[in-house]
Amino acid sequence: MEPSKIYDHVREHYSAAASQDTSTSKYGEAVAKSFGYTEDELSTIPQDANLGLSCGNPTAIASLRPGETVIDLGSGAGFDAFLASSKVGPDGRMIGVDMNDDMLARANKIKASKGREADNVTFVKAAITSITPLESGIADCIISNCVINLVPEPEKQLVFNEMYRLLKPRGRVALSDILAKKPLPKKLREDVAMYVGCIAGASQVQDYEQYLKNAGFDEAVIADTHADLNVYLDTNTDGTRKTSSCCGPPAPEGQPAESQSAGCCRPSSGNTTAQASSDVTDLNEWVGSYKVYALKM
Repeated sequence: MEPSKIYDHVREHYSAAASQDTSTSKYGEAVAKSFGYTEDELSTIPQDANLGLSCGNPTAIASLRPGETVIDLGSGAGFDAFLASSKVGPDGRMIGVDMNDDMLARANKIKASKGREADNVTFVKAAITSITPLESGIADCIISNCVINLVPEPEKQLVFNEMYRLLKPRGRVALSDILAKKPLPKKLREDVAMYVGCIAGASQVQDYEQYLKNAGFDEAVIADTHADLNVYLDTNTDGTRKTSSCCGPPAPEGQPAESQSAGCCRPSSGNTTAQASSDVTDLNEWVGSYKVYALKM
């Protein structure tokens, strides 16, 4: 697919996700728990910020400290941003970056509802390939959760270049993302539902290693968490497990099936199940949830 068409699909589907109500909050909670978020962590995050779009817990490997400045690439409704803001405290700074107006509107609405508690949180509109509103060398840590895989392959290097630019010396990257365990077949690569579902755009480990090296990072660790990605397929909107799975999540009522999946195989409320055009029934065969940690020396 052309990069411009990929971005159009991603914007459309994430706008759909941003418009959902809280009826899928149990789904989001089940997904988050499966990727390592604790009950205590989830209790500090506004329910409306958890849209079930995570594929890991980057804050768990970020070692965030009070007073630090943190940037979240692809912050969405603020799920990880609000969690990180509680870790850096009132003397710290949390900056969420997202290109989607609807996600930013939802995040800012949640921020407003939190009052002074969220004074250390700011949301900025920008593509994560070119974050021009932010100055170089301002961040102690950069996090991201299941977002970089959505960037078209020819532009992914730009994301890692931006990370390096934004970090202070000795700053660190703590990412959660879906990576491919082996080359994905063409049919899967060209499946729009699988792309916006964080699967078809997955790079391989060696690609990320090269992106990090090219950007200037000297030390990097990339590890498979061995989390079960079929949680996206096998979880109902009420958080219970399905008896059978499919990759195309049900669309919200009144919404066409082609506009449904707004990230990581997210289901939505409604009764209509749309099958993805690919034949993938076990996501774990092709992709995995990986954690990525790197230092800027």
